[in-house]
Amino acid sequence: MESPTPLRLKEARKAAGYTQQKLGLALGMEPNTASARMNQYEKGKHAPDFTTMKRIADELGVPVAYFYCEEDDLAELICAWNNVEQAERVKLLDIFKRTVLESKSETDK
Repeated sequence: MESPTPLRLKEARKAAGYTQQKLGLALGMEPNTASARMNQYEKGKHAPDFTTMKRIADELGVPVAYFYCEEDDLAELICAWNNVEQAERVKLLDIFKRTVLESKSETDK
């Protein structure tokens, strides 16, 4: 199975309005290698280590988990979750848990 990271990286970079060069420079890469390094990450030829991916995520305003998530709908949920205040997260998590338990009890009947 292919890693979801390269495609997610490209999508997040474009959504944030960065070129490969601009993102590389924002991360502190050398100007003469920034674009090439980002291109290699997006092509899947090389994978950034976790620390680098965390810096990329912070720069692009997405959670680092987004880059590693296999399922598209879960990746979308991770990004949405990132934009919710902590107090709302507690409420949403409670609703989610109750919904899952109710659904499970219905299927167990």
